[in-house]
Amino acid sequence: MKKFTKITSSIGPKSESKETLARMVAAGVNVCRLNFSHDTGDVQGQKIDYIREISAETGTPVAVLVDMQGPKHRIGVFETEDRFPLTPGQKFVFDSDPTPGNSSRVQLPDMDVIHSLKPGDRILLNDGKIEMQVETVNSDSIEAKVIRGTEIWSRRGFNLPDTEVATSVLTAKDRNDLEYALTKNPDFVAISFVQKPEDVIETREFIAARTSHPVKIIAKIERPQAVEKIEEIIEQADGIMIARGDLAVEVPFEKVPAISRRIVRLCREHNKPVIMATQMLGSMVDSDFPTRAEISDIATAAYLHVDATMTSEETTISANPAFVVETMAKILRNADEDSIENGQDWSDAEELPENDWALSVTLMAELNKAAAIVVFASSTNAATWISCRRPDVPVYAVAKETVVANQLCLSRGVFPVCDAKMFDERDAVAVAKHFGLESGIIVVVDGEKISLHKLG
Repeated sequence: MKKFTKITSSIGPKSESKETLARMVAAGVNVCRLNFSHDTGDVQGQKIDYIREISAETGTPVAVLVDMQGPKHRIGVFETEDRFPLTPGQKFVFDSDPTPGNSSRVQLPDMDVIHSLKPGDRILLNDGKIEMQVETVNSDSIEAKVIRGTEIWSRRGFNLPDTEVATSVLTAKDRNDLEYALTKNPDFVAISFVQKPEDVIETREFIAARTSHPVKIIAKIERPQAVEKIEEIIEQADGIMIARGDLAVEVPFEKVPAISRRIVRLCREHNKPVIMATQMLGSMVDSDFPTRAEISDIATAAYLHVDATMTSEETTISANPAFVVETMAKILRNADEDSIENGQDWSDAEELPENDWALSVTLMAELNKAAAIVVFASSTNAATWISCRRPDVPVYAVAKETVVANQLCLSRGVFPVCDAKMFDERDAVAVAKHFGLESGIIVVVDGEKISLHKLG
């Protein structure tokens, strides 16, 4: 059986050569994530060129996802490289003064943050290891009390779980990075620290003003404000990434599994692909084998019917990124083959569209014991809708445009091919034979027109 759950892999120092990228694609990578928090535009551009070359040389569609850094907040620098001690209960000041900090104060460079904070709000630094609570807000500073933490040092990132920051989702750096990235025609753009649906709309308008290329937007969910407005964000975005790292800092970590499950269900109902991310094989940065917990985490994601799981530092800085991908693919393939866990059940769905033709196609394929579903994909819509009903047979999508085939690399169970001749002829039998299906029943979807074809 083919691997139905897709793999999104981050590309970094240990995986950016063309040779390594080719091995990763052969091992099972479907989407390459380029993190613009690291590397300059020209370095990222070279990676995109390699990915496109590998795709063309192998005939394998591979999607490119460019990931914007977003408004990642950090404190300023201290007067020495030493770590300054903190004592619970002590006062600490964050201000706009760029003078290096000391044991009682440090710069907070973002005035938008200072203006957004209010008494009682929490400030979590260094991935939540330090917790402070705002007591007083002034025009250019805030006074806080240390709740938890023993030391602080320069350039620590911080999270604001109680605060909606009045700032653009695209920083000046993001705008410059995205301007460049759009010249390389990416398939997806991921936006970080989304708080509201308007963040997606703002990004879409920015992209539309600069390119006619049909770029799709992935909203990363890592803030409690986004969780509160998740359905509206899903409606505006083209897909969702559940960024469990920052999310587990900003919301109680024990709530992350339930939040993730709800997001996956809502994405299926709204016909949007969803990526499960963060620490899925983190131990393989230093180890040749995953932990038992990681194996279960990946399999559980597949059982939840996510569209894709993601690798992060395990494919950017580990010694053997291709082996990491191979390991994840092996786990996913076994989970996808598990008929007990992968039976169709829509009983927990909050709402299904009326006259759901995509569900009808899925049920038709199941009742007729179809070998596959073939979709003639003039856009990603039909194949994505069917994918979100999670049929237990592969969906072969014949696309005329390369970008459509690439973007379908993110949809669970969809196996795209870009072939203009095959698309124009709409010959279901020829298509089925092309995919190695010499017998069985094929459900063919052309737009929303459905027909059954028995192969002789």
